[in-house]
Amino acid sequence: MNIAVRDVQNIEVEPGVRLAVSVSGALDKPAIVFSNSLAVSSGMWDEVTERLAPHACLVRYDTRGHGRSDAPLNGYTIETLGKDVLAVLDTFEIPRAVVCGVSLGGLTAMWLGIHASDRVGGLVLANTAASFPPEAMWRDRAATARSSGVSSFVQPSLERWVTAEYRGKHDARVAKLGAMIAGTSSAGYAGCCEVLATTNVLQDLSRISCPVRVVAGQHDPSTPPARAEEIVAAIPQADLVTLDAAHISCVEAPDAFAETVRDFLTLINTIDET
Repeated sequence: MNIAVRDVQNIEVEPGVRLAVSVSGALDKPAIVFSNSLAVSSGMWDEVTERLAPHACLVRYDTRGHGRSDAPLNGYTIETLGKDVLAVLDTFEIPRAVVCGVSLGGLTAMWLGIHASDRVGGLVLANTAASFPPEAMWRDRAATARSSGVSSFVQPSLERWVTAEYRGKHDARVAKLGAMIAGTSSAGYAGCCEVLATTNVLQDLSRISCPVRVVAGQHDPSTPPARAEEIVAAIPQADLVTLDAAHISCVEAPDAFAETVRDFLTLINTIDET
Protein backbone atom coordinates (compact mmCIF):
# COMPACT_ATOMS: atom_id res chain seq x y z
CA MET A 1 0.00 0.00 0.00
CA ASN A 2 1.31 3.41 -0.95
CA ILE A 3 -0.34 6.04 1.26
CA ALA A 4 0.98 9.51 0.65
CA VAL A 5 -0.13 13.11 0.35
CA ARG A 6 0.55 15.51 -2.47
CA ASP A 7 0.46 19.18 -1.57
CA VAL A 8 -2.30 21.32 -2.98
CA GLN A 9 -1.60 22.19 -6.59
CA ASN A 10 -3.15 24.93 -8.67
CA ILE A 11 -3.99 23.50 -12.07
CA GLU A 12 -5.28 25.39 -15.08
CA VAL A 13 -8.63 24.04 -16.27
CA GLU A 14 -9.16 26.72 -18.91
CA PRO A 15 -7.18 29.82 -19.88
CA GLY A 16 -6.98 32.09 -16.83
CA VAL A 17 -8.84 29.76 -14.45
CA ARG A 18 -6.96 27.60 -11.97
CA LEU A 19 -8.36 25.18 -9.42
CA ALA A 20 -6.81 24.10 -6.13
CA VAL A 21 -6.47 20.30 -6.09
CA SER A 22 -4.96 17.83 -3.63
CA VAL A 23 -4.35 14.11 -3.98
CA SER A 24 -3.92 11.85 -0.98
CA GLY A 25 -4.67 8.39 0.37
CA ALA A 26 -3.65 5.12 -1.27
CA LEU A 27 -2.24 6.35 -4.55
CA ASP A 28 -2.03 2.83 -5.98
CA LYS A 29 -5.77 2.25 -5.58
CA PRO A 30 -8.70 3.45 -7.72
CA ALA A 31 -9.50 7.15 -7.49
CA ILE A 32 -12.42 8.96 -5.93
CA VAL A 33 -13.03 12.60 -6.82
CA PHE A 34 -14.87 14.63 -4.16
CA SER A 35 -17.03 17.51 -5.38
CA ASN A 36 -18.18 20.19 -2.96
CA SER A 37 -21.52 21.70 -2.13
CA LEU A 38 -22.17 25.40 -2.60
CA ALA A 39 -20.19 27.81 -0.39
CA VAL A 40 -17.55 25.47 1.03
CA SER A 41 -14.05 24.36 0.19
CA SER A 42 -12.72 20.82 -0.07
CA GLY A 43 -12.25 21.00 3.70
CA MET A 44 -15.83 19.76 3.95
CA TRP A 45 -14.44 16.30 3.24
CA ASP A 46 -11.81 16.20 6.02
CA GLU A 47 -13.55 13.64 8.23
CA VAL A 48 -14.50 11.33 5.38
CA THR A 49 -11.16 11.37 3.60
CA GLU A 50 -9.35 10.64 6.86
CA ARG A 51 -11.43 7.48 7.15
CA LEU A 52 -11.05 6.51 3.49
CA ALA A 53 -7.31 7.15 3.18
CA PRO A 54 -6.29 3.47 3.21
CA HIS A 55 -8.95 2.48 0.71
CA ALA A 56 -8.66 4.77 -2.32
CA CYS A 57 -6.73 7.50 -4.08
CA LEU A 58 -8.53 10.63 -2.85
CA VAL A 59 -8.79 13.62 -5.17
CA ARG A 60 -10.21 16.79 -3.65
CA TYR A 61 -10.64 20.11 -5.40
CA ASP A 62 -12.18 23.48 -4.65
CA THR A 63 -15.02 24.17 -7.07
CA ARG A 64 -14.36 27.23 -9.21
CA GLY A 65 -15.34 30.33 -7.25
CA HIS A 66 -14.69 28.58 -3.94
CA GLY A 67 -11.83 28.06 -1.50
CA ARG A 68 -8.42 28.57 -3.08
CA SER A 69 -9.64 28.16 -6.65
CA ASP A 70 -10.04 31.11 -8.99
CA ALA A 71 -13.37 32.92 -9.08
CA PRO A 72 -14.11 34.23 -12.58
CA LEU A 73 -16.87 36.81 -12.76
CA ASN A 74 -18.98 34.73 -15.14
CA GLY A 75 -19.09 31.53 -17.16
CA TYR A 76 -20.61 29.25 -14.51
CA THR A 77 -22.67 26.40 -16.00
CA ILE A 78 -23.14 22.77 -15.05
CA GLU A 79 -21.18 21.84 -18.17
CA THR A 80 -18.29 24.04 -17.07
CA LEU A 81 -18.27 22.51 -13.58
CA GLY A 82 -18.30 19.02 -15.08
CA LYS A 83 -15.49 19.81 -17.50
CA ASP A 84 -13.45 21.15 -14.58
CA VAL A 85 -13.53 17.64 -13.10
CA LEU A 86 -12.44 16.14 -16.41
CA ALA A 87 -9.53 18.60 -16.52
CA VAL A 88 -8.50 17.50 -13.02
CA LEU A 89 -8.58 13.86 -14.10
CA ASP A 90 -6.56 14.65 -17.21
CA THR A 91 -3.94 16.58 -15.25
CA PHE A 92 -3.33 13.69 -12.88
CA GLU A 93 -3.61 11.10 -15.67
CA ILE A 94 -6.57 9.37 -14.05
CA PRO A 95 -8.49 7.60 -16.81
CA ARG A 96 -11.53 6.71 -14.71
CA ALA A 97 -12.79 7.59 -11.23
CA VAL A 98 -15.68 7.33 -8.85
CA VAL A 99 -17.20 10.78 -8.35
CA CYS A 100 -18.65 11.58 -4.93
CA GLY A 101 -20.55 14.85 -4.63
CA VAL A 102 -22.76 16.60 -2.10
CA SER A 103 -25.57 18.92 -3.25
CA LEU A 104 -24.09 21.04 -6.08
CA GLY A 105 -21.27 18.48 -6.23
CA GLY A 106 -23.83 15.74 -6.65
CA LEU A 107 -25.40 17.62 -9.53
CA THR A 108 -21.94 17.91 -11.10
CA ALA A 109 -21.46 14.18 -10.63
CA MET A 110 -24.76 13.46 -12.37
CA TRP A 111 -23.71 15.61 -15.33
CA LEU A 112 -20.50 13.58 -15.57
CA GLY A 113 -22.40 10.30 -15.43
CA ILE A 114 -24.60 11.49 -18.29
CA HIS A 115 -22.00 13.17 -20.50
CA ALA A 116 -18.65 11.52 -19.66
CA SER A 117 -19.55 7.90 -18.94
CA ASP A 118 -16.16 6.66 -20.13
CA ARG A 119 -14.45 8.58 -17.29
CA VAL A 120 -16.83 7.60 -14.49
CA GLY A 121 -16.63 4.24 -12.73
CA GLY A 122 -19.38 5.01 -10.24
CA LEU A 123 -21.28 7.86 -8.59
CA VAL A 124 -22.02 8.67 -4.97
CA LEU A 125 -24.81 11.26 -5.05
CA ALA A 126 -25.24 12.69 -1.57
CA ASN A 127 -27.83 15.18 -0.33
CA THR A 128 -28.59 16.28 -3.83
CA ALA A 129 -31.34 16.46 -6.43
CA ALA A 130 -31.79 16.45 -10.19
CA SER A 131 -33.05 20.05 -9.99
CA PHE A 132 -33.22 22.75 -7.35
CA PRO A 133 -36.39 24.82 -7.70
CA PRO A 134 -37.55 27.50 -7.27
CA GLU A 135 -35.36 29.32 -9.78
CA ALA A 136 -36.30 32.73 -8.35
CA MET A 137 -34.79 31.89 -4.96
CA TRP A 138 -31.38 31.18 -6.49
CA ARG A 139 -31.57 34.26 -8.70
CA ASP A 140 -32.30 36.35 -5.59
CA ARG A 141 -29.38 34.79 -3.71
CA ALA A 142 -27.07 35.48 -6.63
CA ALA A 143 -28.18 39.11 -6.73
CA THR A 144 -27.67 39.49 -2.98
CA ALA A 145 -24.20 37.96 -3.15
CA ARG A 146 -23.17 40.35 -5.90
CA SER A 147 -24.59 43.43 -4.18
CA SER A 148 -23.89 42.70 -0.51
CA GLY A 149 -21.53 39.72 -0.24
CA VAL A 150 -22.24 36.35 1.33
CA SER A 151 -22.22 37.13 5.06
CA SER A 152 -26.01 37.04 5.33
CA PHE A 153 -26.03 33.41 4.15
CA VAL A 154 -23.78 32.04 6.91
CA GLN A 155 -26.23 31.39 9.73
CA PRO A 156 -29.20 30.24 7.61
CA SER A 157 -26.91 27.84 5.76
CA LEU A 158 -25.50 26.32 8.95
CA GLU A 159 -29.02 25.76 10.27
CA ARG A 160 -29.90 23.78 7.14
CA TRP A 161 -26.61 21.97 6.83
CA VAL A 162 -26.33 20.29 10.24
CA THR A 163 -28.87 19.55 12.94
CA ALA A 164 -29.25 21.62 16.09
CA GLU A 165 -27.91 18.67 18.09
CA TYR A 166 -24.73 18.59 16.01
CA ARG A 167 -24.28 22.36 16.25
CA GLY A 168 -24.57 22.14 20.03
CA LYS A 169 -21.81 19.55 20.32
CA HIS A 170 -19.32 20.60 17.63
CA ASP A 171 -18.70 24.32 17.98
CA ALA A 172 -15.27 24.26 16.35
CA ARG A 173 -16.33 22.34 13.26
CA VAL A 174 -19.44 24.48 12.82
CA ALA A 175 -17.27 27.58 13.08
CA LYS A 176 -15.00 26.20 10.33
CA LEU A 177 -18.00 25.61 8.10
CA GLY A 178 -19.18 29.15 8.76
CA ALA A 179 -15.75 30.48 7.86
CA MET A 180 -15.85 28.56 4.58
CA ILE A 181 -19.17 30.18 3.70
CA ALA A 182 -17.98 33.65 4.69
CA GLY A 183 -14.79 33.17 2.68
CA THR A 184 -16.57 32.24 -0.55
CA SER A 185 -16.22 34.85 -3.25
CA SER A 186 -19.34 36.76 -4.21
CA ALA A 187 -18.76 35.89 -7.87
CA GLY A 188 -18.32 32.19 -7.15
CA TYR A 189 -21.36 31.99 -4.90
CA ALA A 190 -23.54 33.90 -7.35
CA GLY A 191 -22.34 31.94 -10.36
CA CYS A 192 -23.02 28.60 -8.72
CA CYS A 193 -26.42 29.80 -7.50
CA GLU A 194 -27.26 30.42 -11.14
CA VAL A 195 -26.17 26.87 -11.99
CA LEU A 196 -28.62 25.58 -9.39
CA ALA A 197 -31.30 27.91 -10.74
CA THR A 198 -31.08 26.66 -14.32
CA THR A 199 -30.06 22.98 -14.21
CA ASN A 200 -32.46 20.05 -14.43
CA VAL A 201 -30.99 16.67 -15.38
CA LEU A 202 -33.96 14.49 -14.41
CA GLN A 203 -34.90 13.51 -17.96
CA ASP A 204 -31.31 12.45 -18.69
CA LEU A 205 -30.65 10.34 -15.60
CA SER A 206 -31.64 7.12 -17.38
CA ARG A 207 -28.52 7.59 -19.54
CA ILE A 208 -26.27 6.93 -16.55
CA SER A 209 -24.86 3.42 -16.94
CA CYS A 210 -22.41 3.12 -14.04
CA PRO A 211 -23.22 1.93 -10.49
CA VAL A 212 -24.82 4.68 -8.40
CA ARG A 213 -25.25 5.07 -4.67
CA VAL A 214 -27.61 7.81 -3.52
CA VAL A 215 -27.17 9.12 0.03
CA ALA A 216 -29.98 11.01 1.77
CA GLY A 217 -30.06 12.81 5.09
CA GLN A 218 -33.02 11.89 7.25
CA HIS A 219 -33.17 15.48 8.57
CA ASP A 220 -32.17 17.29 5.38
CA PRO A 221 -34.50 20.25 4.70
CA SER A 222 -32.75 21.30 1.49
CA THR A 223 -32.80 18.00 -0.41
CA PRO A 224 -35.09 15.74 1.65
CA PRO A 225 -35.19 11.96 1.15
CA ALA A 226 -37.99 12.30 -1.39
CA ARG A 227 -35.57 14.04 -3.76
CA ALA A 228 -33.11 11.17 -3.34
CA GLU A 229 -35.88 8.68 -4.11
CA GLU A 230 -36.58 10.61 -7.31
CA ILE A 231 -33.01 9.99 -8.45
CA VAL A 232 -33.13 6.31 -7.53
CA ALA A 233 -36.36 5.87 -9.48
CA ALA A 234 -34.75 7.39 -12.58
CA ILE A 235 -31.53 5.32 -12.56
CA PRO A 236 -32.18 1.57 -12.74
CA GLN A 237 -28.86 0.56 -11.13
CA ALA A 238 -29.02 3.07 -8.25
CA ASP A 239 -29.52 2.23 -4.59
CA LEU A 240 -30.30 4.43 -1.59
CA VAL A 241 -28.77 4.84 1.85
CA THR A 242 -30.33 7.21 4.38
CA LEU A 243 -28.15 8.64 7.15
CA ASP A 244 -29.01 10.26 10.48
CA ALA A 245 -27.94 13.74 9.36
CA ALA A 246 -29.07 16.96 7.75
CA HIS A 247 -27.75 18.43 4.47
CA ILE A 248 -23.98 18.05 4.85
CA SER A 249 -24.05 14.43 5.90
CA CYS A 250 -20.35 13.85 5.24
CA VAL A 251 -19.60 16.24 8.13
CA GLU A 252 -22.41 15.26 10.48
CA ALA A 253 -22.21 11.48 10.01
CA PRO A 254 -18.67 10.80 8.77
CA ASP A 255 -18.41 7.23 10.05
CA ALA A 256 -21.61 6.16 8.33
CA PHE A 257 -20.79 8.18 5.20
CA ALA A 258 -17.32 6.65 4.88
CA GLU A 259 -18.69 3.16 5.49
CA THR A 260 -21.25 3.71 2.75
CA VAL A 261 -18.53 4.77 0.33
CA ARG A 262 -16.31 1.80 1.27
CA ASP A 263 -19.19 -0.59 0.71
CA PHE A 264 -19.86 1.02 -2.64
CA LEU A 265 -16.22 0.64 -3.69
CA THR A 266 -16.44 -3.06 -2.78
CA LEU A 267 -19.57 -3.37 -4.89
CA ILE A 268 -17.86 -1.75 -7.88
CA ASN A 269 -14.85 -4.04 -7.52
CA THR A 270 -17.15 -7.06 -7.45
CA ILE A 271 -18.91 -5.90 -10.62
CA ASP A 272 -15.58 -5.22 -12.37
CA GLU A 273 -14.34 -8.72 -11.54
CA THR A 274 -17.40 -10.49 -12.97
